[in-house]
Amino acid sequence: MSQQFKDQGGAAAMDPSPLVRRLTSLFASYLNSEKKLIKRRVGSEKARRKAGRAHVVDYFHQVEDGYSYLASQVLQRFAERYDIELRCHIVRGPEGKNAPEAELLLKLSQYDSALIADEYGLNFPVGSSPLSSDAVDKANAVLALAPQARLPALMMAVGDAFWRGDDGALTELIKEHGCASPEETEQRLSAGTALRADLKHYSGAMFYYEGEWYWGVDRLHYLEERLDELGADKHEGQPRVSPCPEVSIAGVDNASDITLEFFPSLRSPYTSIVFDETIELAKKAGVTVVMRPVLPMVMRGVPATREKGMYIFSDAAREAQRRGVAYGKMYDPIGNPVRRCYSLYPWAMRQGKGTELLSSFLKHAFALGVNTNNNRGLRRVVEAAGLSWSEAKTHLGETEWEGMLETNRLSMYEGGLWGVPSYRLIDAQGHPHLEIWGQDRLWLVAREIRRLHSAA
Repeated sequence: MSQQFKDQGGAAAMDPSPLVRRLTSLFASYLNSEKKLIKRRVGSEKARRKAGRAHVVDYFHQVEDGYSYLASQVLQRFAERYDIELRCHIVRGPEGKNAPEAELLLKLSQYDSALIADEYGLNFPVGSSPLSSDAVDKANAVLALAPQARLPALMMAVGDAFWRGDDGALTELIKEHGCASPEETEQRLSAGTALRADLKHYSGAMFYYEGEWYWGVDRLHYLEERLDELGADKHEGQPRVSPCPEVSIAGVDNASDITLEFFPSLRSPYTSIVFDETIELAKKAGVTVVMRPVLPMVMRGVPATREKGMYIFSDAAREAQRRGVAYGKMYDPIGNPVRRCYSLYPWAMRQGKGTELLSSFLKHAFALGVNTNNNRGLRRVVEAAGLSWSEAKTHLGETEWEGMLETNRLSMYEGGLWGVPSYRLIDAQGHPHLEIWGQDRLWLVAREIRRLHSAA
């Protein structure tokens, strides 16, 4: 085993005790439960009514974050559409272990926001170069002084100037609205960041309502649905402020000259709910799929905090429910189960069953609650994939997979990505056309397949 691979978590690390694994799995399953979610929501609504609270939505804005700029463009329409009290806060970016790749995340937010803006009817300057840290300070200073009533419109106006790189426009906004002192600005930033932390989150572009978090324009439709169910929609039946894009490959059935590189991992809730859908989409479109599995983030040195874990598990649950995908009965496969399955992967590939093995493992770990940390559980995985367990046992512990996964990780990072699932779409000329992270970007992958196919 190479030292580099050991440094990336390939050694026997991240293996909790059987009791800890079991307790973690039970807690994750609890978070994933739709019945528990409904029960929590009913309790929250009873408490809200008893206290006489309005439908208060808190929004946390990070000026240098592309996703926050997109969110700012829907704030006014959102506040006008629903019977809510919208409270806006300025915040700093993720801090500490919640921001292991802070610089990469900001770059990704800019690149990704430019790609998705038009689908939501929003604007993001393509190839924009946001201003310096001095401009970040100016933007925050304008927002720090503004009263709540003006913040939704002002956040969008400040974002327009900031993301166009227009220092003159920022200066004009300061003349018109004034700006807080550096000390006052820091105080407002600290207050917003502390409130977000108290409510158990860490990112910008986040909406919070009665115990649940909603990320930017991508998850706002969930909050809209919840408010609608509570009778807070002033214009029932009208299109959502931020509707969820449809995954569609209409008109594409023979795009074999297009290659889709797919980077999954075996301990990713998001991967588990989109794995089969990704393969099915590629099959229907006739796209060539190149499977490039990687180690889970926490097994390659990317830390995961309790706040991040809780958000991911609960968010993946609602994403699975929307998709109609079996998910939620989990038995955490971190550590040894992942390594054991990957040790079988090269052999399974040679049998023409590599994809089936990964799919089966994800299904058993995240939907069926099977303990894959023993031979009994792993045998179920192997046989469900159409493979022989008696033959599989002879390949357990082989190390061919190590170099393969390390190569995949390096390739993923070269594309500016580090999380899973990630996608790389390669055109007929062999050039990367799209490199993107997230199961919630499958609609974007499908859209770009349609564009490449129509241009061929």
